[in-house]
Amino acid sequence: MTAENARHSLPDDGELQPTSLAPGEHIDSHHAQIIAFANAQTHGARGERETAVRLYYAVRDGIRYDAYMAGSSVEVLRASDALRAKRGWCVSKAVLLAACARAVGIGARVGFADVRNHLSTARMREFMGTDVFYYHGYAQLRIEGRWVKATPAFNIELCEKMGLRTLEFDGLSDSLYHPFDRDGRAHMEYIRDHGVYDAVPVDAMVATWQARYPTAGLNAGDPGKLSAETADFENDVDAELRDK
Repeated sequence: MTAENARHSLPDDGELQPTSLAPGEHIDSHHAQIIAFANAQTHGARGERETAVRLYYAVRDGIRYDAYMAGSSVEVLRASDALRAKRGWCVSKAVLLAACARAVGIGARVGFADVRNHLSTARMREFMGTDVFYYHGYAQLRIEGRWVKATPAFNIELCEKMGLRTLEFDGLSDSLYHPFDRDGRAHMEYIRDHGVYDAVPVDAMVATWQARYPTAGLNAGDPGKLSAETADFENDVDAELRDK
């Protein structure tokens, strides 16, 4: 996978290209653990659609959402690392879904958008200085000749705890965040779409974070002030709920 694949976004409805099936630095679909996991989750599946749906739920609920993983380093973007850790954030979980799909022969890409996310913690708000999440990640899968978006970020336990609607995926329609939670409160607002890529555009993503989160202490490839090693996301979510 060349750097060019991560520099320019691809047509949202373009034809399937070999680069959307090939392993890459972060979408390491050739990794033995990725192959084993994908095969185990899709054993007996009938067709691409059922295969893709099974993978979506395996990643959504089998890998816990941990927003603080984003502050650890860009190395945690690798699919095999997210699988090994059994936790990840929106980008690493999208990368993992894409890797699993490629491992079983389904074309997959990763997409990015800026979103206003109302699911946060006090520590995150202090770290970011905003409720806008730049370069939120999702996956795009080639299912039965069509590109379909899938967002496996929030596991069902987190949704139930936070009063969010679980994000379902049927392999036919785009699976994007609900604008409101179960009680009608604002949840997610899409602000800007950055397009879809065959590889993670790390340079653009990190440069945007450094510009948009000036107080976060982020340096390319280095941990910032907030990471999974320095704070516990689930404990902070519990604290957030107690304070409501």
